[in-house]
Amino acid sequence: MTAADRFRAAVDSRDPTALEDLFTEDVRFYSPVKFTPFEGRPMVLGLLGVLLRTFADFRYVGRFDGAAQTGTDGTESPSAALLFRATVKGKEIHGIDLLHFDDDGRIKEFTVMVRPQSAVHVLSEAVLAGLVADGLVPAPSDH
Repeated sequence: MTAADRFRAAVDSRDPTALEDLFTEDVRFYSPVKFTPFEGRPMVLGLLGVLLRTFADFRYVGRFDGAAQTGTDGTESPSAALLFRATVKGKEIHGIDLLHFDDDGRIKEFTVMVRPQSAVHVLSEAVLAGLVADGLVPAPSDH
């Protein structure tokens, strides 16, 4: 079973604890709603916990394997693109999870791309609320 298979199985079973050993300590998570990446295993695991709660009817619908340059250091690494569909607050989302692996098969970089724009906005609000509720980020100030 590949690292992409293990990741997909953990997500399919909605088991955040099964994800822990799949990431490097310094994993970077590139979100469609934030310019800078979320960094480090604890933050990425916390974010994935929020996402697992936020998405309704989440399902993977396809997969492509290959190699791609990472955004972190520009090196080419084994990669997998997992295509998904989900619903957030009534909005259907189409997306791709792009996973880059290190030499040990752990995920070192994770990029999520989603469409359409209206769903990105709804997803952004829902994820921010979850991150604040879990104490992972401070509440935004009104001024």
